[in-house]
Amino acid sequence: MLVTQYVQRIMIICSAGCVLFALCSCSPDSAQTDGGRATGRPDPIDWPGYGGSSGEQHFSPASEISQNTVGRLGLLWSYDLDIENSVSQPLAINGMLYVTTGRSRITAFRAVSGNVVWQFDPDVTETAGRKLRSSWGSRGIAYREGRLYTATVDGNLICMDAESGQQLWSVPTVDPASGLYVTGAPRIMDEMVIIGNGGADVSDARGYVTAYDGNTGEQLWRFYTVPGNPADGFENDALELAAKTWNGEWWRYGGGGTVWNAITYDDKYKTVYLGVGNGAPWNHEIRSEGEGDNLFLASIVALDADTGAYKWHYQVNPGETWDYNASMDIALATLTIGGETRDVLLQAPKNGFVYVIDRVNGDFISARPFVKTTWASKIDPESGRPVEDPAARFPDGGSFDLFPGTFGAHSWMPMAFSPQTGLVYIPTSFIGSRISSGDVKADDWARYPGFGSDGGMSAAPIWDETNPSRSALTAWNPVDQELAWQVPTTGVTGGGVMATAGGLVFQGEINGTFNAYDASSGDRVWSFDAQAPILAPPIAFAAGGRDYIAIQTGSSTGAAALGTFFEDISIDYRNMARRVLVFALDGDASLPARKPLPLVAIEDPDFDAGSRPLLAGAIAYGRRCAHCHGLEGVAAGSAPDLRASYTILNDETFTVIVREGALVRNGMPQFEELADETLLDMRHYLRFEASQMRQ
Repeated sequence: MLVTQYVQRIMIICSAGCVLFALCSCSPDSAQTDGGRATGRPDPIDWPGYGGSSGEQHFSPASEISQNTVGRLGLLWSYDLDIENSVSQPLAINGMLYVTTGRSRITAFRAVSGNVVWQFDPDVTETAGRKLRSSWGSRGIAYREGRLYTATVDGNLICMDAESGQQLWSVPTVDPASGLYVTGAPRIMDEMVIIGNGGADVSDARGYVTAYDGNTGEQLWRFYTVPGNPADGFENDALELAAKTWNGEWWRYGGGGTVWNAITYDDKYKTVYLGVGNGAPWNHEIRSEGEGDNLFLASIVALDADTGAYKWHYQVNPGETWDYNASMDIALATLTIGGETRDVLLQAPKNGFVYVIDRVNGDFISARPFVKTTWASKIDPESGRPVEDPAARFPDGGSFDLFPGTFGAHSWMPMAFSPQTGLVYIPTSFIGSRISSGDVKADDWARYPGFGSDGGMSAAPIWDETNPSRSALTAWNPVDQELAWQVPTTGVTGGGVMATAGGLVFQGEINGTFNAYDASSGDRVWSFDAQAPILAPPIAFAAGGRDYIAIQTGSSTGAAALGTFFEDISIDYRNMARRVLVFALDGDASLPARKPLPLVAIEDPDFDAGSRPLLAGAIAYGRRCAHCHGLEGVAAGSAPDLRASYTILNDETFTVIVREGALVRNGMPQFEELADETLLDMRHYLRFEASQMRQ
């Protein structure tokens, strides 16, 4: 019906996630094993940063758990975490395991025993205000020389002692009054810490990254990713050059370009690579009068790590207009291409292509699609620019079936690269979008206020009917730019990926299975029922002469917002396990039995669907609530399913929670700006969806 289609169109923006010391054991020749035990390896083997310890490869040299021994892999211990988003990557250092959850709460464990050593809570629900509406929370933390670093959703970078959990310092990285917030993991660059921010989907954001002294928190440099108002001057020559690729008064919208996820430090070249996000708003016609490449949106930008000075850039989507950001993780590798050994970076961004870029000078090497791509036929090998289908920009005001959709062929869940096999392993989504400018007119567009989702266009999810899968784990050869193997996964996307020197690839699924695959063939060689969705990437580490695998379970916003597309999996906020699981060979622990809870729509005999218009409530719910509570009210773990909540039956209760913030301490944001009429519209729409559920 019309209401359902409208909500789907406006809410697909939910797509709108380290220490790089060279380890000789990362090379294929040095990963020698003896009966499943690594020989000559460093012990312990740590996982000190978001992407591991090997150029954001999400690869571990730990090899005791191998194709020969993985059949003995079992659960060693588990621990129930806070009831909030649980999608971050743990760290493992010197026999300690550090785990963070959605609101940057950190728990330190003895990795072998699972004993809690300390816990840290920055209490962001007290300080975040509207930034709490971002809903993502923390994706990870960083470690350097006895210190841990975390960033909170309200933009504070916090340093603490790794042994005691005591806070050493905290610095604000964003203006509290701005729409910027932080969900990504900090990264380490020698003695510096670098952090970006998010917010381009919901505010007039202008993105940047900032480097701080890791010892003192002193700001060392800042690099903006898009130019500001020319009347104010430009921070550097690179932004003055970039401004020539923008049109109109783009600065009124902020421009976007937030670096909310991908940051990779290259110790060899003392360079940091940024994966830059989408524009604000998405619609190129509104943002830049439909003209110009809009640098440095949707680009990989290389900076001098010591000074923050611009080195080079490569733009994956000039004039980006589909939320095809370049915020997906960037892995470093050394490949033999055309008989020449080259230091490269690898990225599989949302637009569906795998890119190989020379990391010394930014030269384009190759790119091929790993999914169906209707927006472009190819990337021109000479210019490195996409060969677009003009209809994808809906020039005549019609619609276009966009593949991949705005959710992306690859979202924030990290891929992995194995130096052993030379393959990248990509969590892949096949969802598309039917896009159009709708009734939006560039001349009179104004952003929906108060962190409301608004890209200046519409996008409704669609599927490729010729493809029986909705997602897959894709193994790709970046040298030949060819598919090596692919296995289907459940839901709209699988979880983050890790490869190991044991010849294995690990990935969790939305249906709660945690799997290990033969890295060369894709054969599934091990599986564990984790009893909860897994979107977070796993890690591998060694301590006390033994290898371990760790993973966090639990859903998150984004994928959870699309619960209407995998209702059969039955993900429920009320009993979804948010845990850290640690595995080892011959582990024999077990999880408590999951107790299913029936999801029953509220009884509402007095509801009259015709008593109020539905569309206003659908729009208000879609822009404010669906990101967590799900399209059409079908939740998938990130927040309660409101169709089964008695709060929607009572105007006073609904108002106290939504407008007055009665549940802020539980992570439910406050929407103080909503008028009585809007609250009535939202409640009426939710009562309607509950009535549909009862049928």
